[in-house]
Amino acid sequence: MHPVRLTQLARGGGCACKIPAGELEQLVSGLRLDPGAHHDHVLVGLDDGDDAAAVRIEGGVALLSTADFFTPMVDDPYDWGRIAAANALSDVYAMGGTPVVAINLVGWPRDVLGTDLLQQVLQGGLDVATAAGCPVLGGHSIDAPEPLYGMAVTGTADPARLMRNDAAAAGLPISLTKPLGVGILNNRAKATGRTSAEAVESMTALNADAARAALDAGVVAATDVTGFGLLGHLFKMCRASGVAARVEAAAAPYLPGAREALAAGHVPGGSRRNLDWVRPHLASGPGIGEDDLLLLADAQTSGGLLVVGEVPGAPVVGRTLPAGELGDGVLIEVV
Repeated sequence: MHPVRLTQLARGGGCACKIPAGELEQLVSGLRLDPGAHHDHVLVGLDDGDDAAAVRIEGGVALLSTADFFTPMVDDPYDWGRIAAANALSDVYAMGGTPVVAINLVGWPRDVLGTDLLQQVLQGGLDVATAAGCPVLGGHSIDAPEPLYGMAVTGTADPARLMRNDAAAAGLPISLTKPLGVGILNNRAKATGRTSAEAVESMTALNADAARAALDAGVVAATDVTGFGLLGHLFKMCRASGVAARVEAAAAPYLPGAREALAAGHVPGGSRRNLDWVRPHLASGPGIGEDDLLLLADAQTSGGLLVVGEVPGAPVVGRTLPAGELGDGVLIEVV
């Protein structure tokens, strides 16, 4: 274990420290483009809370823009940097794009932590971005009470092949490209110091190959599973697309130790808030208990892609359905 426990310096960790989804939607509900202005170049904006903004630029290319930063979810500074970079890059992959440049976003408690630790964080971010073929060309830093790190990433995509969260059609399989349980395992690590190597490996893995496979399969609807959990991000996709979904809890992959950590009570507050947010639009089949729902709502950091369609090698965890098939107001059923 690293001698400084970074996770003890922040209230939350990773994407579990996000502002709750319902509260966030209220905050941004009035931030809409001026309807009297011409924004024909805007392809994806705030309306459906997609993974990145997309605008058409000269030459017909779609320019993607996103930013993601958070407090540490692991104690190793280098791993934290790697995870934060993979998480920020994921938004571009989730849209079917290619990252082309990134800049660092840093908040650092200089009176508490040495700059040697920050150098390790930045090196981790640089190494993952380099592996993605995305140069890191500067950034911005402030003195802050909690350590914060992430990236703003710019990417490009073919506007005709964007993967969006409002493009899901009914009657298609739903695939998930990474196992769940990261939030619960990270919460255990914060409480006990026991880090899950499998969770770190999953969080540092890029979604580049999964995105490429989805595009090759003709997928048009996808999102990445991060702070709002599988249920939260699927709910947003169903609502934006005007469809419903049935999820098979037993088909979803989970990281080793996730169920044991859940049974021991290591559930992030963000995961419980995710479930509470989705619950009014959720139905459960026989045998589905609260633990099953918490695992599916678990706040992920640098999670996989949730794809409407089949991705080679990725488990199929459910299927989209016509709107209204599950009953009035119900968008997701877990069986």
